[in-house]
Amino acid sequence: MERISRQRDNETLRHRDNKQTVYGLRPVIEAIDSGQQIERVLIQNGLNSSLLGELRSKMSEHNVPFQYVPVEKLNKLTSGNHQGVVATIGAVKYYSLTDILESAQAPDCPSMQPLLVLLDRVTDVRNMGAIARTAECTGVGALIVPDRGSAAMNEDAVKTSSGALLRLPVCREPNLKTVVNLVKQYGYQVVAATEKGAVHYRDVDFRKPTLLIMGNEETGISPELLKMCDVRAKLPIVGEVASLNVSVAAGVFMYEALEQRQR
Repeated sequence: MERISRQRDNETLRHRDNKQTVYGLRPVIEAIDSGQQIERVLIQNGLNSSLLGELRSKMSEHNVPFQYVPVEKLNKLTSGNHQGVVATIGAVKYYSLTDILESAQAPDCPSMQPLLVLLDRVTDVRNMGAIARTAECTGVGALIVPDRGSAAMNEDAVKTSSGALLRLPVCREPNLKTVVNLVKQYGYQVVAATEKGAVHYRDVDFRKPTLLIMGNEETGISPELLKMCDVRAKLPIVGEVASLNVSVAAGVFMYEALEQRQR
């Protein structure tokens, strides 16, 4: 029995490595319990199963995003009996934001003041990868993303980041307002990058511990988060185009922060 169990485990792992998915109620529950980085769970509309309650409990406990979808979508993702549930395995490891904040206060942490970057609903995988690449190059402490409404941390994102997403700590959080309140408790200033800002980006003091917020490609930073920011900073625009691509804008801010912190 032990040999058969190990053989089945190996087959499951090969399936995860090749397809980046796990399907079936019990395998998905076991994947969550084992600490797999679950990107999202897709559940069939109207699914009725005795194990569904256990799955919901596990997803809630481990903060796993989920979505109800038509059975046809699940059928396209799998070649076997999915039992109404398919989970996508993330390519990126997620970290605890509290652990990141605590480690930045440790006596042996780098001398530069910490900089964290929060991406508010940045949905384009290429933008995500480009921002992560620049963040890793400029010594950003962590990238923070919402667990819903954000670009997938998949192989395309990792490739676009040139592997930076495998080296840069990433925190996936269910409530971005809670993130802002938490970092403020740790003494961080919160800087919004917005064309509606009144402060020139070079006038921001990045020598302080800082959370930099970059907004959605189309709508910018959500009004709820914008109200919570200590500083609203803008980049100068002299052309007719109203704003820069979010990854380009993020790069300008991060390199300004690096230059200030290295003085």
